Amino acid sequence: MFVRRGVRFFATECKRKTTTWDPLRSLELNHQSLVLLEKCNSRHQFKQILANIMRVNLICDTFPMSRLILFSAITYPDNIDLAKLLFRNFTPNPNVFVYNTMISSALSKKECFALYGSMIRHSVCPDRQTFLYLMKVANFLSEVKQIHCHVTVSGVLSEGNNYYLWNSLVKLYMELGGLGYAEKLFDEMPERDVSSFNTMIVGYAKKGYCLEAMKVYYKMVGDGIEADEYAVLGLLVCCGRLSDVRLRKGVHGWIERRKPGSSSNLILWNAVLDMYFKCRESVFAKRVFDVMTKKDTCSWNTMVGGFVKLEDMEAARDVFDQMPRRDLVSWNSLLLGYSKKGCDQRAVRELVYEMLIVENVVPDRVTFVSLISGAANNGELSQGRWAHGFMIRLRLQIDAFLGSALVDMYCKCGSIERGFMIFKTVAEKDVTLWTTMITGTAFHGNGKQALQLFQEMQEEGVTPNKVTLLAVLTACSHSGLVEEGLHIFNHMKETFGFDPETEHYGSLVDLLCRAGRLEEAKDIVQKKMPMRPSQSMWGSILSACRGGEDIETAEMALTELLKLEPDKEGGYVLLSNIYAAARRFGYSDKTREAMESRGVKKVAGYSSVVGVEGAHSFVATERQNHPRWLEIRGILHHLCEEMSSNLDLIHL
Repeated sequence: MFVRRGVRFFATECKRKTTTWDPLRSLELNHQSLVLLEKCNSRHQFKQILANIMRVNLICDTFPMSRLILFSAITYPDNIDLAKLLFRNFTPNPNVFVYNTMISSALSKKECFALYGSMIRHSVCPDRQTFLYLMKVANFLSEVKQIHCHVTVSGVLSEGNNYYLWNSLVKLYMELGGLGYAEKLFDEMPERDVSSFNTMIVGYAKKGYCLEAMKVYYKMVGDGIEADEYAVLGLLVCCGRLSDVRLRKGVHGWIERRKPGSSSNLILWNAVLDMYFKCRESVFAKRVFDVMTKKDTCSWNTMVGGFVKLEDMEAARDVFDQMPRRDLVSWNSLLLGYSKKGCDQRAVRELVYEMLIVENVVPDRVTFVSLISGAANNGELSQGRWAHGFMIRLRLQIDAFLGSALVDMYCKCGSIERGFMIFKTVAEKDVTLWTTMITGTAFHGNGKQALQLFQEMQEEGVTPNKVTLLAVLTACSHSGLVEEGLHIFNHMKETFGFDPETEHYGSLVDLLCRAGRLEEAKDIVQKKMPMRPSQSMWGSILSACRGGEDIETAEMALTELLKLEPDKEGGYVLLSNIYAAARRFGYSDKTREAMESRGVKKVAGYSSVVGVEGAHSFVATERQNHPRWLEIRGILHHLCEEMSSNLDLIHL
């Protein structure tokens, strides 16, 4: 109420007042209003101080307004509405400090750039801090380019001792994928400090350009700049991606020799643990962990998560049981491992109950996605339904993230109707949920329903991505919808803006091969594709020759397939069967002999049954080796007797 009345009265006063603010005079007078502002701690007190400043006619002077705006926008951001009002109505001549304060407190990117536009229109020169605030809200490469241009034109970049601004621009380019611009800017820097090199090394490492990161590191050493722990963190990321034993040992040795400060030292040792697990060297990770004098929760979680990724659940559980304090990440890692491995369902459920009741750790969305994805991978419908029911009891809202996991699980477990029910109940569907539902219908052979979902997705304004288009092509392939699949493939670039990739070409070749259009598939693979054919394409062509009519194409497809995967038995078996179908049994036997001579063995087929104690696999050649063979044999005899008695009844 007070502020609104003040706007009406003092807006005209600002125009006719002649008093100017003199900071030096204010310091001599030790003005009480500004002294009180430093001690203010509530909105009510701030309004009282503001009223006093208006009363003594200091309103609209730049310096006191800058202090008021700083307090209301930064110190106590709950008063941002007052800061905006003061800026719009009582700051006729805002300086760069006032603009920077408002830009830094802006609640949206649009508001931030609008303030910067106002700053330029009022001929207020931006400084380094202005551009740093703008960079914090930029999340597109085009925006960074514009900021870079303004920095260059303003001359701020050419000022001395501006390492931070240079490095921030390089970092932003790296994060948003503009590696070429980052490299050029890095090369143009008049002087580089250790942070400049660290930015490039870590940026390259995160993007997977490990060799480029190593080159920057060697250049850093060549320029006489000693690497610090941040550079070594980047190298550790590279070690996790590269299989270079000498590099791993060298980086580990660097850490051992220098022993950085305590906080960064712990971060580095945790990174070393992660690096060894990524290199599948759990023995070295365990040695490092055992000699670490200080461990935090992250250290323990790294060990648990590392063993889970290597599917060593015994070691993971051993570390988990020794943890002094377990958090949600610890439980999620262990549950993910047990779920994916198809362990005893009762054991997984007991673990969840222990987590919730004994440890008082409430499961989150990641917990349930781990349980549901594990059930989906193992085909355990009962486990997936239990997780779904548990989510409902905890009153977790099923959003697009959880909905995608549930739809995927139900579709993979053969209950597509339940998956479709979940899909319908999700209020806000994202592209991932739509793609999951389309993929589920595709693998169940419902191609027309998949195309209908694809159409509804576009009508609701959801833009399909490359994975969505691949799912639709797969649906057409599995349902024999050749013309529809060709139409979607031919209009990928024009309608959706995507160039077909290897996977899309593979789906197209599979579509044509299933429809018996082998010559068209060969033409695409040999002439029209801009990239090299993949294993799946040659496998599709080889499978299409199973009738035995086109032996020459089958031999050519196998030759190309063996170049890509010489250790796989599928190609040999297919060609052998094709020869047999053409009654060329001698060639069929020679293919089998060639397969054996090269040490390629056919993996025995097996069946699996999901029970309460987990998944059980049955191999045809196993027989008495199965631990419960006697029980199995008894059940089989009982079934045979039942079938025999039923047959006798039918004959009667």
